[in-house]
Amino acid sequence: MILGQAKNKKRPNFSLMHSPATSPTPSPAAHCLVAALLGWVAGTGAQVLQPALWPAWMYALLLVGVLAALFVLRRWRFPALWLLCAALAAFSCTGFRAAQRVQLAPQLDGQALTLTGVVAALPQRTASGWRFLFELEEAGHAGVPARVLLTWRAPDCLMPEAQKPCTPAQAAWPAQLRAGERWRLEARVQRPHGQLNPHGFDWELWLWARGIAATGSVRMNAAPPALLDAAAGVPLQRLRQHMYGRIKAALADGDARAAGIVAALALGEQSAVARADWGVFRRTGTAHLMVVSGLHITLLAWLAYLLTERLWRFSARLRLPLCDWASAPTAARLGALAAAALYAALSGWGVPAQRTLLMLAAALLPHFCGLRLPWALTLLLACAAVLAFDPWALTQPGFWLSFAAVGVLLAAGFRDAPAASVRHAALGYARRLLGAQARLTLALAPLTLLLFGQASLMALAANIVAIPWVTLLAVPLALAGLLCAPLWKVAAALLAPLLAALDWLAAWPQAAFTLPAAPWPLAVLAVVGALLAAIRLPPAIRLAGAALALPLFLWQPPRPAPGHFTLTAIDVGQGSAVLLQTARHSLLYDAGPGWTASNAGAAIVLPLLRALGERPDAMLISHSDSDHSGGAASLAAALPQMQVRAPLPLPNLQSQPCRAGNSWTWDGVRFEVLHPAEADLPARNDNATSCVLRVVDAAGTAALLTGDISAAEERSLLRRHGADALRAALLLMPHHGSASGSSARFIRAVQPRWAVAQSGHFNRFGHPSKTALARYAAQGIATASTAGCGAIVWKSDTPDALHCTRAAAPHYWRAPAYAPGGAAWKHIPD
Repeated sequence: MILGQAKNKKRPNFSLMHSPATSPTPSPAAHCLVAALLGWVAGTGAQVLQPALWPAWMYALLLVGVLAALFVLRRWRFPALWLLCAALAAFSCTGFRAAQRVQLAPQLDGQALTLTGVVAALPQRTASGWRFLFELEEAGHAGVPARVLLTWRAPDCLMPEAQKPCTPAQAAWPAQLRAGERWRLEARVQRPHGQLNPHGFDWELWLWARGIAATGSVRMNAAPPALLDAAAGVPLQRLRQHMYGRIKAALADGDARAAGIVAALALGEQSAVARADWGVFRRTGTAHLMVVSGLHITLLAWLAYLLTERLWRFSARLRLPLCDWASAPTAARLGALAAAALYAALSGWGVPAQRTLLMLAAALLPHFCGLRLPWALTLLLACAAVLAFDPWALTQPGFWLSFAAVGVLLAAGFRDAPAASVRHAALGYARRLLGAQARLTLALAPLTLLLFGQASLMALAANIVAIPWVTLLAVPLALAGLLCAPLWKVAAALLAPLLAALDWLAAWPQAAFTLPAAPWPLAVLAVVGALLAAIRLPPAIRLAGAALALPLFLWQPPRPAPGHFTLTAIDVGQGSAVLLQTARHSLLYDAGPGWTASNAGAAIVLPLLRALGERPDAMLISHSDSDHSGGAASLAAALPQMQVRAPLPLPNLQSQPCRAGNSWTWDGVRFEVLHPAEADLPARNDNATSCVLRVVDAAGTAALLTGDISAAEERSLLRRHGADALRAALLLMPHHGSASGSSARFIRAVQPRWAVAQSGHFNRFGHPSKTALARYAAQGIATASTAGCGAIVWKSDTPDALHCTRAAAPHYWRAPAYAPGGAAWKHIPD
C-alpha cells in the first residue's frame, strides 16, 4: 500500500486529516505522495514561466538524472526529497515537450507558401471571411508547423457594389467552408505575433496552448485555391459540422440569439454567440454557462452515473449476467466517464472539456482500486493529472476558476439532508443552492478580478436562476436535439426569457465593477483570503481571510510625481493610441483602429485603462482616419466624462475643435496644440489636419505627438513656431514612420532622444519605412516601434529610459522583441 491503512483491512483508509477517532495518523508514504503532487504542480509552473527554452537534450538529461535519483533513493520517505524530484521531473517533461514543438523557420516568416492540408475544425465565419485551423500535409519547405491558423478574406469583387470582375483566384473563394475539406492554396505564413500590452490578452500564449505555431492569410492574387477532396478526414469534426448545419437549419426562422447559444451548448461552438451577448454574460457573471463547460459535462456524467447504476441493478431482476461482469458502482463510474468523454469529443475536445474529463477521471479512478481519498487529495491529484496532460492549462483562467470553485464546494461540505416532505426537500435544496452560489460568488470575486479585471455584482442573482435553467433544461434539450431536431426549438424557446432577464440585469449601471490591476503578492493574498472567508471555518479565520482580501479593493496604482508625466504608446497594431498621465489627470491621444466587427478602443484601450485605474479627462483624436479614430465612439460611450477634441467633426460623436493655440496645464505639466490652425482647414486630406500635441513637464522635458502629418506640415510647424518650440525628448514618428514625413530638417529641429513608431507587425504599408529610419539613424537617434516592443512606456522624469514590454517580459511562446528594421532589441536603459 502507498498510503497508511486503517485497522479495518476490508477497506483501506486514505484520510490525510488527523482524527484519532476515525482515522490513523497519515503514513510517511502519504506525506510523500502529497509532496510529489505538489512538486509536480510547482515544477510545471516553473517551466511555464521560463523566459527561454533550453535545448531538448538538456531537459532529457535532467529527467534521466531525476529518474536515476528516484531509483537509488526509492525507499527514502522524506517528503522534501519527493517534492524536489517531482518538481524537477515536471520541469523537464514540460520543457522537453515544448522544445520538441516545430516552430516556423525564421527564413519563412512572412513568406508566401503553397500549402496542402485539411480543414481540421469547424471554420469560423467572420465579418470579413473565414478563420480556420489547417492541418498541413505538405508545405514544400522544412520548418513549417503542422497546425496553422489561417484567415481567408472575402474578395471585394464579390460585394454587390463591386465595379471589377473577380479573377479566377478570387472567384475560388468558398461561400461555405467545411471541416474535413482538403485544399491546396497559397498563404502568407508568419510566427504568431499579437498585440502585447500590460494586463492585456496574450494572443501568442492562447495559440501556444492550443498547439498552433503559425498563422497566415490566404492569398487571392496568385494561383487559384483548389478543393482536392470534400471529405478527406477528421470524421468527428465533419459530424460536428453536420450537426451545426442541422441546428442552423432547424432554428433559421427563430431567435438568432437563442439559436447561437443552443449551438454553443450542444457543440461548443462559441463563435455562434454574438459578441454583444458575451458582453451581457460577462456583466451578469453567466458566461461560464453559455458554452460547453465543466459544469455541463459534470452534470451529464452524474446523470449517466445514475442511469447506468439503475439499469445495472435492474438487470439483476431480469436475470442478466451484467453484475457478474462488473458491480453496479463500477459500471456507473465507467458510464459516467464514457458520457463525459462523448460530450467532450462532440463539443470539439476543447481545453475546458479536456480539463473536466481529466478531473472526473482523477476523482473516479481511485474507486476502481478500492481507494477512498479525502477531497483535498482528490483535488490535488486531479490538478496534477490535468497538468501532466496539458501543462499550459496553468496559464488559462478556466483552470484556476474550475479548481477554485470545486475546492470551495468540497470544502464547504454540501450534503443532501433528509427531509420529512417534498416541500421541505425543495426548500432544503433551494437553501443549499443559494448558500453554494453565495460562497462561490464571494470566493471567486478576487480571482475573477485578477484574471479578467472585472467582476459582476449581479452574478449571485443571475446564477441562482440561470444555473438550473441552463443546466437542467437547456443543456439536456440541446443534446437531445441531436437525436430529435424539434427539441432544439424547445431549448431556444426556453432560453429566450432567460436572455431577456439577463439583458435587464446587465443594463443596470452598476451590474459590473472593475478594479485596477494589483501587484501579484497582493492579488494572491486576496484570493487566499476570499477562499478562507467562503468555506466553513471558525469565524475568526473567516474574518482574517476577509481582512486579507480587503487591500485588493483599496489598491491604487502609482502615478507620476507632480510636474512630470508618463507616456504609454499602446500596442493597437497598425494605428495610434497614446495615454498621457499626470499626477491627477490623464489624456488619451487617438483611440486605435476600427476593424470589421470590433475596434481597438473596446478590445485593447478600454481594458488597459481599467487595469491602470484610469478614467481620462479628455480624448484628443488627431484626425478622422479609421486607424486613429476607429475606437473613439466605443471609448466615448464607455467613458462619458471624457471631453473629446478633434480637428474636424467626427461622425456620431460630439467633439470640440482641436486648434493651434489650445493649451492647458495639469499638475504642473503643460499641453499645447501646435497644429492645425484655422488657415490649415480645409486641407488636401485628413492627414494634413492632424492635431499635433506637445507635452512639457516642469523640468522642460517634452514629448511631441504628430499624428499623420507629412513633410509639408513639418515645414509649416517650423515656420510657425520655430525649432525651440518643437524640441522634445520623445517624438511619435509622423504617420507611423512613413517616408512622407520625418524629414531630416524636422528631426534636426526636434532633436529627440527617442523616436517611436506605432505600427503593426508586417503591416502592408511597410511602416516604419527604411528611408525614415535611415534619417533617424543618420542623426544618432534611437528608434522603437510597438510592432517590435508591444506597448512602450516612457517617463519624463527618466527621459533616457524606454520600457519595451515585449523585452521586459520574455517567454518562449512569445515572439522576441525587435527594433525597427528587424534587428534584435538590445537597449533597455531602465
